[in-house]
Amino acid sequence: MARIRVKICGITRVDDAVAADRAGADAIGLVFYPPSSRNISLEAGAEISASLTAFTTSVGLFVNPEPAEVDRVLSRVRLDRLQFHGDESEAFCQQFGVPYLKALRTRPGADLAAIAADYPSASGILLDSYKPGVAGGTGETFDWRLIPESLRSTIILAGGLNPDNVGLAIEQVRPAAVDVSGGVESAPGIKSEDRIRAFIEAVNCG
Repeated sequence: MARIRVKICGITRVDDAVAADRAGADAIGLVFYPPSSRNISLEAGAEISASLTAFTTSVGLFVNPEPAEVDRVLSRVRLDRLQFHGDESEAFCQQFGVPYLKALRTRPGADLAAIAADYPSASGILLDSYKPGVAGGTGETFDWRLIPESLRSTIILAGGLNPDNVGLAIEQVRPAAVDVSGGVESAPGIKSEDRIRAFIEAVNCG
């Protein structure tokens, strides 16, 4: 059985990136979306991405950005993946020549398999909670039964995960990866190394 990967999102400090790296995270997420409390500057992004070891993936998160905004970030920050959380089309996501993840917000009645099929070039589909007016980082779980069986083994599961519930999530969904942000924080935007370690240990035991 393949190992479930872990992404620690919303990293705002070098120390937190180093902690995630040291704990065995596969990827970290950097938010470039000003309304988010975890939004960071280009300078911070460059410093954080430069602190990662060679085998930890850096992911830049955007929500309905202008192409020039993405290009500006890519010119300054080492990003291995882009992650789009808005209404971006496949053509938009592809244009930067960098592998990308497409986030979908999960709500009753949505045909997730059909929506995911609109992004055949994506290197991964991330499923997050739906909350009106909020692009992500809600801190709330969603009904995992809404995830089609055909997608479960390939998706990145997000939305309200923490060290206490990620084991159950893995048991019920068996995703390819899990994504956590607020669930491993000691304060908004500040990660706890102890909670990161507890989260990754829970994933590895799942």
